[in-house]
Amino acid sequence: MSEAKTRLPAPDSLTRLKGRVLAAWAVHAFTASGVVTGLLAISALIAGDFRLALLWLGAALLIDGFDGPMARKVRVTEYAPSMDGAVLDLVIDYLNYTVIPALLVYRFGLVPDGFAIPAAAFIMTTSLYCFGNRDMKTEDNYFQGFPAVWNLVVLYFYVISSDPWANLVVIAGLGILTFVPMKFVHPFRVKAMRGATLAMTGAWAALTVVLVLGSKPGETPADTMPTAYWAFLVVSLYFLGVCLWRSFKGPQNA
Repeated sequence: MSEAKTRLPAPDSLTRLKGRVLAAWAVHAFTASGVVTGLLAISALIAGDFRLALLWLGAALLIDGFDGPMARKVRVTEYAPSMDGAVLDLVIDYLNYTVIPALLVYRFGLVPDGFAIPAAAFIMTTSLYCFGNRDMKTEDNYFQGFPAVWNLVVLYFYVISSDPWANLVVIAGLGILTFVPMKFVHPFRVKAMRGATLAMTGAWAALTVVLVLGSKPGETPADTMPTAYWAFLVVSLYFLGVCLWRSFKGPQNA
């Protein structure tokens, strides 16, 4: 009885496999680049440049928005299984979404005197529950509880030029909402009203860039760019409305 011969992959099949493995690791590298933008945000923070720090955090947000769809497209769990992309993403998100915003609160006096360290500590500790919560997302891909997007919170503090006491109240309220099953929309994953939400996300991003880049020392965006400012707030109300609608709608699986 003759031995069965081991069949080697065809050269073209082997080339395709190598290409897919390379693509998977390239996506991991793209995700990891978020830590570099975080470092640049810290550098801007140390230099006292709030606006530049926000722009680097915006770059990190952009990376985080695209790496998930890219990872699913190239099937990273299949072609680069030794690296857990979800864990990598969480580590970088905790840096860019929580640690650096907490430092911004401390560095730029966004809360009243004497509350900077407690507020920053509150942000960082409550966020730990969010990042460690296995039930962070609902079956229809909404976040359950405030998803620790403190990078967006400090952005609003900057654009609105809100009072430090108001900021402190917002920080306290959002920290508490981390533990409350209110629903928060994920603009790229939620299927309901996806077209409208993606359009609003694009408009929000464009308006944010305009307001941050166009801001001037000593002047508020509301004064220098009133049209963009009020459009920004209107678009923001859309997301608030979606979150409230989904929170009070009840269980949903689609």
